[in-house]
Amino acid sequence: MRPPQPLPGGARKELTRLLQTVGSKADYRRVLCLWLRAALGLPAAEVALALGWRTSSVYNLQSRYQHERAGALLGTGRGGRRRAWLSPEQEQRLLDSFTAAAGQGGITEASSLCRAYEQQVGHAVAPSTVYRLLARHGWRKRVPRPHHPDTSREVQEAFKKSSAVWCAPNPDAKHNAVWRCA
Repeated sequence: MRPPQPLPGGARKELTRLLQTVGSKADYRRVLCLWLRAALGLPAAEVALALGWRTSSVYNLQSRYQHERAGALLGTGRGGRRRAWLSPEQEQRLLDSFTAAAGQGGITEASSLCRAYEQQVGHAVAPSTVYRLLARHGWRKRVPRPHHPDTSREVQEAFKKSSAVWCAPNPDAKHNAVWRCA
């Protein structure tokens, strides 16, 4: 295996200064990884053992430091949305177009939202993409109460008026029993 490239000039002072100013534990460990090499001359295997990392992670960080300097050590990790078809602002504008109808008591269906999303993106997307979009923006599934197609409002009202005879309990009957009081 070839020997590691030497760190840039002034790296030891820069890393010592960074060790004092870092704000998070992850940043501190990344700076410490390089400081152990610059100040103590430890090989990558020993640095990995000291930090509880893999040797390949140490090599990767040292290589990134060679190219990016302090930018490789400080800052956020890899998190975030990397495979988004639309930006959060574009998603919000798309949902705003459906909000007006939903606010007036209309029903917003995922299928119509999916078609609008596909039209804006320019290709087909899976339905789960639309459901995740809705969840990200705080939408939830609300369905109107179901009703039978043969329901008659008049029959229901007549039943309510005539069902009073069945509502009084019989004191001599078993518990939870209903009897006719006519």
